[in-house]
Amino acid sequence: MSEEKKFRYGFFLGCVAPNRYPMIETSIRAVFDHLGAEILELEGASCCPAPGVFRAFHIPTWLVIAARNLTIAEELGVDVITGCNGCYGTLRDAWYELQHEPEMKKMVNEHLAKVGRKFKGSIEPKHVVQALYLDMGIDYLKGFVKHKFKDLKVAVHYGCHIVKPSDKRPWDGEYECPTFLDEIVEITGAKSIDYKDKFMCCGAGGAVRTAVKEVSADFSREKLTNIRDAGADIIIDCCPFCHLQLDLGQMEANSIYKDMIGEPFKIPVIYLTQLLGLSFGIDPNLLGLIKNHDLKNVSPFIPVEPFLAKVKEELT
Repeated sequence: MSEEKKFRYGFFLGCVAPNRYPMIETSIRAVFDHLGAEILELEGASCCPAPGVFRAFHIPTWLVIAARNLTIAEELGVDVITGCNGCYGTLRDAWYELQHEPEMKKMVNEHLAKVGRKFKGSIEPKHVVQALYLDMGIDYLKGFVKHKFKDLKVAVHYGCHIVKPSDKRPWDGEYECPTFLDEIVEITGAKSIDYKDKFMCCGAGGAVRTAVKEVSADFSREKLTNIRDAGADIIIDCCPFCHLQLDLGQMEANSIYKDMIGEPFKIPVIYLTQLLGLSFGIDPNLLGLIKNHDLKNVSPFIPVEPFLAKVKEELT
């Protein structure tokens, strides 16, 4: 491949990845660079803002802040990608609504004019998965696979905002039982296993995690029980907030519901681009999979070493 990049995107980081799971950010950067994509920084971007918080309280504020973030990408002339379902939900929903509601768009631009900005709607907000699956395509991704896993059973977690609301998503009817994430996972040779209530929420969204920790942990407990019962080696997700809930949430479920779950949960949680990167032959250090410190109480909370040991055994 020539040095000229085939794809260009503005990278919207969001809040959770850079602050709680920087390994997710670094894996996205490494994989997209490997795939021939140029990543541009959205300097001055703020919180998306979070759909379960801002939108629930004041839709005009939510729209104005989201539109301001999108204008940064419009100035660069590139579509936005984000690796967070919540950020995707906000940016794409706001983009869609402002395209179809001229009075809302007028209101938003009246506010943006105060800071010298104007929302045009000239770029499209996309999820990292959307860029991989729809822009690049499965066949393109397959061309980069160097190592295929032989006996890796994966529980795929989609999360909520990546597929719904259906009228604002690009998945061509795949909303109740989507397969696009499973298809990406399986080009690596891993097996995406079925499990009970696969499309259930992780328990974090809608400010449930913040407001009622026990309820949030109970969602996770049920989901993790179903995943463990299905015999999964790892969980694959595509959202840092889901990642937090499925990683740290295992520790919380182990504590709050220890009398219900029996053996404590210890299922490694791996972001999609970390799995892809290993299959592409990218150094695990560049994917944020190697822990080079002794800090306590920082992510990942569930050790990923058993997964790496299994991968090393399979690929040697």
